Amino acid sequence: MILGIESSCDDSSVALMKLGTFELKFYKKITQENEHSKYGGVVPELAARLHAAALPRLIEEIKPYFSDIKAIAVTNEPGLSVSLISGVSVAKSLSVALNLPIIAVNHLIGHIYSLFLGNEPVFPLGVLLVSGGHTLVLNIDENGVISILATTSDDSFGESFDKVAKMMDLGYPGGEVIQNLAKSGDKNRFKFSVPLKYDKRLEYSFSGLKNQVRVQIANLGDLSEQDISDVAACFEETAVNHIIDKLEKIFDKFEFKNFGVVGGASANLNLRNKLEKLCSKFGSNLLYAPLKFCSDNAAMIARAGATKFKNGEFEDALTMQIHPRSNLELIRLK
Repeated sequence: MILGIESSCDDSSVALMKLGTFELKFYKKITQENEHSKYGGVVPELAARLHAAALPRLIEEIKPYFSDIKAIAVTNEPGLSVSLISGVSVAKSLSVALNLPIIAVNHLIGHIYSLFLGNEPVFPLGVLLVSGGHTLVLNIDENGVISILATTSDDSFGESFDKVAKMMDLGYPGGEVIQNLAKSGDKNRFKFSVPLKYDKRLEYSFSGLKNQVRVQIANLGDLSEQDISDVAACFEETAVNHIIDKLEKIFDKFEFKNFGVVGGASANLNLRNKLEKLCSKFGSNLLYAPLKFCSDNAAMIARAGATKFKNGEFEDALTMQIHPRSNLELIRLK
């Protein structure tokens, strides 16, 4: 089996996956959401302390499997530096103590492999990656070479949900709470404009939409429950329409036999519904990860690590470094 360790932000996670069949034998995640919610976002120093407590507890649970582990895959990029260090330090210690090879995994690549947790990947492939830290549209060719087709110039799709939730004192993280409130809201009450609607650039921007929401909240004054639901519905609808508007332009230029959506924010049901319609329109097969594995998790790291194990892509446990930022276009998936 391969051991996967993920700690790029505020989730501590460990997974064991069979190398031959990709069967998940153990998976557990300890989230820090409750601890960070009072601050309206992730506090790096707090995240580091919580990882330092949670990861050893998770490793203790898999001790009976130590003799079956053939390699350790760990997220080393991108992410919060103090969080990455926590996971990498544990992986290095286990690598030396158990005399096992160590594999460095980019956690964005892990998200792509979340589409293929139990099977071989399918290339070529288009991918929409939406999370709290990233908004990317990728083209992966038949050789596994990645090209970035679009990204965001400011906030990410997921981050904009968090910030709108914070404006209305709804807590952190904001994705699920905004989605739930939107279900009982009127998505047509406020006329938020879709960002870059008539701009030909393949680029996302959520700062202007976020400002429209801020101004509307200020104009409303004391918010009623219905006001909050309506703001949530109008914001969500506009943010999702922004994603789809640029994707439609991309689909006009590229033919995707298969198109996947990954990342924590890919759990948004409004987004999934509109993506299904878009892919149906262009004859593309839509792929997405199970909801349980949309956010950062060690199962996807183990799956990505399994491919790197097969290719013999190992690191020196003593010299492997973390990289809080990374360039996906320098990475090849085969």
